Amino acid sequence: MKTVLLTGPVRGLGLAISQRLAKEGYRVIGVGRKLTPEYEALMATFENVHFVRYDLNDLDGIPKLVLGITREHGALYGVVNNAGIGLDGVLATQHGSEISQVLRINLEAAILMAKYGCRSMLAEREGRIINISSIIASTGFNGLAVYAASKAGLEGFTRSLSRELGRINITVNCVAPGYMETDMTAGLVGEKLNSIRRRAPLGLPRVEDAAGAVSYLLSKDGDAITGSIITVDGGSTA
Repeated sequence: MKTVLLTGPVRGLGLAISQRLAKEGYRVIGVGRKLTPEYEALMATFENVHFVRYDLNDLDGIPKLVLGITREHGALYGVVNNAGIGLDGVLATQHGSEISQVLRINLEAAILMAKYGCRSMLAEREGRIINISSIIASTGFNGLAVYAASKAGLEGFTRSLSRELGRINITVNCVAPGYMETDMTAGLVGEKLNSIRRRAPLGLPRVEDAAGAVSYLLSKDGDAITGSIITVDGGSTA
């Protein structure tokens, strides 16, 4: 059974990825700050789903975290960096601690998870690293300048790391979702929501659509894809 380490696994896109990979027979090691009833139910249904409580704000503990997971479950086949935060605010008035937190969790933690996660892949000469980006990395969005910077950095990191690891048969890719039909968009009303939906000729994607892209990149069909950004946005950036 192939082991996949997934950050931010308990809600939204992360939960959809957890559900998809569990059904496909991967051993899912979810890493997050707290459990949700939905993820607990998933663990009760699938013996191959696990949870490790960890706060990715603690960058110094990531080497020990990954080492503990590989000692218990064996070499990693995949690392999916899904955890992320987006603190909305105009840059001119945004507190420095908020800027640091977004960059730390969205970018630095993902880099370190890839660094230590790929070590067991190197020994196996096989692996997949998938970073969850966002269309905001390329389109920008008012009030999310730091979030956009973190995701753009993640995409640059992905392209460069793919060149380092490709010769050892490890692929590194991004999935970049747009607005998706989630609880977040369900809270939008009126013209703002209509405007977002009009931009997507296929309609807003579901979290299951983005989870499918992750599944594809982990699968045998993704063998020849690396350094790529797969956009899942219903065509809104076409």
